[in-house]
Amino acid sequence: MRIHPKYADDRQFGQRPVSGAPNIESARYQQSSLNVRLDNKPLVPESCSFKPTERITCSSARPNAVDFYTQDFIDFIYENPTVFHATEYFAEFYSNNGFVFLAERDDWTSKLKKGGKYFTTRNGSSVVAFVIGGNYEGGNGAGIIAAHIDALTARIKPISNKPLVEGYTQIGVAPYSGTMTNTWWDRDLGLGGRVVIRDVDGTFKTKLLCIPYPVARIPTLAPHFGGPANGPFNLETNTTPIIALEPSDLSENNLKPEEVDAPLAGKHNIRLLRIIASELNVQVRDLLNFDLELFDTQKGTIGGLEQDFLFCPRLDDKMCCYAAAHALVNSAEAFAATGSSINVAAFFDNEEIGSLLKQGARGGLLEGSITRVIKALGGGSTVEQTYANSFLVSADVKHAVNPNFAYAYLPYHTPKLNVGITVPWDPNGHMTTDSESAAFMEEIARRTDNKIQYFQIRNDSRSGGTIGPMLSSSLGCRAIDVGIPQLSMHSIRACTGSRDIPLGLKMFKAFYETWEDVDQLVKGGERKPQ
Repeated sequence: MRIHPKYADDRQFGQRPVSGAPNIESARYQQSSLNVRLDNKPLVPESCSFKPTERITCSSARPNAVDFYTQDFIDFIYENPTVFHATEYFAEFYSNNGFVFLAERDDWTSKLKKGGKYFTTRNGSSVVAFVIGGNYEGGNGAGIIAAHIDALTARIKPISNKPLVEGYTQIGVAPYSGTMTNTWWDRDLGLGGRVVIRDVDGTFKTKLLCIPYPVARIPTLAPHFGGPANGPFNLETNTTPIIALEPSDLSENNLKPEEVDAPLAGKHNIRLLRIIASELNVQVRDLLNFDLELFDTQKGTIGGLEQDFLFCPRLDDKMCCYAAAHALVNSAEAFAATGSSINVAAFFDNEEIGSLLKQGARGGLLEGSITRVIKALGGGSTVEQTYANSFLVSADVKHAVNPNFAYAYLPYHTPKLNVGITVPWDPNGHMTTDSESAAFMEEIARRTDNKIQYFQIRNDSRSGGTIGPMLSSSLGCRAIDVGIPQLSMHSIRACTGSRDIPLGLKMFKAFYETWEDVDQLVKGGERKPQ
């Protein structure tokens, strides 16, 4: 009987085979002796054993606590990815805090009261809220914070159907302002917005849609392909998102009998329409039209060794809207009881494309709302008098200094994160700030322990613009531009300080609570003709 070789110690290799025993008794003895030694010794030398590296994983964030408003803002952005969702959020927020909704179609005269809190919306994408002081008198002004609620995105085209390309189903989209740049490539893109449907009773109804998973992607071309991968890229042909592969059952692309006469049949991929209808709990034939857009689905997060940063999509300009809305609500009760003017928060759509539409800052929603208050409670005072006593804060994000491109900034005009709001200046009228409005805001900051930073663009660079100039010229009131600083403006995913939203909220609340007192200092020092 042959005994299979076993292993024993060897000085050179650590182990060596034991030769076959001459008989079964000798083999059993060798086997028994070897087993005793092997039970007390590894089969392989210790020097050849794999030792896993100790892994240390932080189980929780560092104790540098994140402010409540910062975390709440992250949830707000994630849950409200489009301008329509954001407007609905603010409408619900105001309503839940005692503000009364006023429809534009209705007569407000009998509904407006001193000490009241109100809001109105237009197009589902702009909202104006205001608090009338309990001591309001006609001719007294309004303290206004205005921001824009829209963000760069890619809108679905009215006919988005595209022929299959190499087995890929694609969707036709168009850039809203300066989007579909390289920061939009290789991102997980969701789809959302508003959909107009025919309800069971035949009436038109608008529903909000947010498909809860990424549905689109704009794929880059690998650098291995050389020149074509380096651009320039055509926004019509090189940035078309993919949304599916050709189905294995090609009949899925065919219209069902009940879908043939659907208003959107043939305009958009039928599989997409079925998903939209399913999400809204309606039939494809009930879909009348929609305003849908793509958005980054990745949730915002706190980052940095000491949790100094907030990495998040759609900061511009929803974080100024968020801070202003909470500031208005947090100051509302006291102002409604003792204020003698009107406090207003106005958020407009379409700033990124010029504000020329009805829901934009040029659409008159702010002016119309204030005029209605004057007519109802002004006691014969004029709109012009009210605006002359008003003060506008145009709130839009501002450029924080980028350490990799510090040379692109004007020296001493380099806003930092987690310090305070930024006041921009522009000699060519792209911003509203002047010496009087800056002194006004600085006095509020001094009284309320807020810090102000300053920004002005270099002479060899181009300045951006805000809704401040158009609103201040329309109203004829004093105005200043301010903003929360951020990095990577107009990127699909930007960065601000983890304490910047609370700091912005603090400054805006201070404005609502203090502007009347500071205005008395201004009025007392004004020169009057002899």
